[in-house]
Amino acid sequence: MLTTNEREILIYYNPDSADDRKTVAFAQSAAPFVKSYAYAQAPLNITAWEQILGALEIDPKELIDKSNPYYQENLRGHDFDIDGWIKIFQHNPELIQAPIAIKGHHVVLCLHPTDIYKLTEPQVEV
Repeated sequence: MLTTNEREILIYYNPDSADDRKTVAFAQSAAPFVKSYAYAQAPLNITAWEQILGALEIDPKELIDKSNPYYQENLRGHDFDIDGWIKIFQHNPELIQAPIAIKGHHVVLCLHPTDIYKLTEPQVEV
């Protein structure tokens, strides 16, 4: 299982996005230890992507920035299995629409910079 220390937040993000950089800044103000990696500079392996998608409990297509020209020209209208989506993420990380943050066993897709705070709130196990 993909996990981090409970005191550490791990963020994968697009450094060209102002909102993504803001998410990293919010994380740095909310947690004592933050490690941030640009998607393109720290590509995740297949197992890590499977674990992230499983923890997020979303369809992989929901990670995609559908306004991206590459998506519009090459992927729109096509459906892929999980392995196909993972290969797309690995080779085209700029398509991922928002930072992915991990703390302990919890994973959050930060569609808004303040979503990072979902990792700093006490977690309630059901």
